[in-house]
Amino acid sequence: MTSNQIMFLLFSAVIVIFSILTVTSRRILRAATYLLFVLVSTAGLYFLLRYNYLAAIQLIVYAGGIVVLIIFSILLTSHISEKLPTASLLKKWPALLVALVGAALCVTVILQHNFPGSVGNTELVSVTDIGNSLINYGKYGYALPFEVISVLLLAAMIGAIVLAKKRKD
Repeated sequence: MTSNQIMFLLFSAVIVIFSILTVTSRRILRAATYLLFVLVSTAGLYFLLRYNYLAAIQLIVYAGGIVVLIIFSILLTSHISEKLPTASLLKKWPALLVALVGAALCVTVILQHNFPGSVGNTELVSVTDIGNSLINYGKYGYALPFEVISVLLLAAMIGAIVLAKKRKD
């Protein structure tokens, strides 16, 4: 095994283990910390693939900004020692079923897809073309996906605040 394969296995194991811990932890602050490990390991995979810019954005925006914002919102709205209630069996079985169906669907699609090899792109790209792609809403534009991700992150923040908010029973 090469060192790249070992690092890939290490990062993927950390992602799988801490993802499971994130969704099964009853303490919300621990879940946010586990999410931080998942996001940092994802950045490690990007570095391994030599997508340095994407890895840096992953670390700065997601691991640095979003997780810190989630942790601050948890600390401002609840007690650190507060535990989430245990889910009932009526909620666990459908969740397990949906997770297994989703995993089976992902594995099936990956195994049935033909991943053709590609020859490196020898075409030079100018900074102007990159800038136009970043602000373009049309084909090969990145503005619309960026806006969609912004709305998704806003929904995640609202969900984190709602979950972290202390009940006044």
